[in-house]
Amino acid sequence: MKLTIVEYPDKRLRQVSKEVTAFDKDLHDLLDAMNPMMINTNGIGLAAIQVGYAIRALILNIPDEDGEQPPENLLEIINPIITDKSGESLYQEGCLSVPKFYEDIKRYEKISINYQDRDGNTMQLDAEGLLAIAIQHEMDHLEGILFIDKLSYAKRKKFEKEYKKMLKERKKS
Repeated sequence: MKLTIVEYPDKRLRQVSKEVTAFDKDLHDLLDAMNPMMINTNGIGLAAIQVGYAIRALILNIPDEDGEQPPENLLEIINPIITDKSGESLYQEGCLSVPKFYEDIKRYEKISINYQDRDGNTMQLDAEGLLAIAIQHEMDHLEGILFIDKLSYAKRKKFEKEYKKMLKERKKS
C-alpha cells in the first residue's frame, strides 16, 4: 500500500474522521503501511486522515532514550476517547502535515483514554508528558483540527505568511 502525507492547506485535513467499525485486513494493511511512513518521515505520531483515510485511527511511537523507535513500542489507537485529563503543559509541536513549522502549544499534562486495538479489543491507557501531548495532537486530527488552529491570532497570521512563502519557494525548485 503506497501512502503519501496530506499537507496543509489540503481540505481533507479538515474532515472529521468516522468511527472504525470493521477491524479487518483493510484496517491492518493501512496500519502496517502507516508505521514505516511515520518512521521514514521522522514522525512520532500519524493519524489516518494524514494519509487520506478519514477514519478514527492513529499510531504513535515515542522515541526511547537513544532516539530509537522500536516496533514493540508502537501504539495503534482506534476510536480513542479521553476519559480523564489534568495539568497543563507547553510543548513545541510540529506536524508531518505542516512541514518545517514548530510552535509552542498548550495541552493537558496527563490524560487517560479508552480505545480499541487493531482487533477491536477495548483498551485503556494513562499517558503523561510527550505521549499525552502526542495523543492529543493526533486526536485533534481526527476532529479536523491542526495544531496551528491553537495559535493566537498574531501567531496564526505570521504562520500563514511564512507558510505561503515556503510553498512558493518549494514550487520554484
